Amino acid sequence: MIKRAPLELPPGTGRAFLRDMAAYFAADTELKRDEIAARQLHILRQHYTGKLRLMDIKEMFHQLRDEA
Repeated sequence: MIKRAPLELPPGTGRAFLRDMAAYFAADTELKRDEIAARQLHILRQHYTGKLRLMDIKEMFHQLRDEA
């Protein structure tokens, strides 16, 4: 198993992720959820050099839902 260094995000990026996560679960259509997840995908790709997909962002939202 390869150990990766933790992803360091600027505080504003982390807060935006939490805001978008709340908006994702409040969205009433799948299209709106996809738009929110796509916005976060674009933002996180600026800080992460690995492969990220839209489904990865949605999975992160679901995994972190009870943590925030």
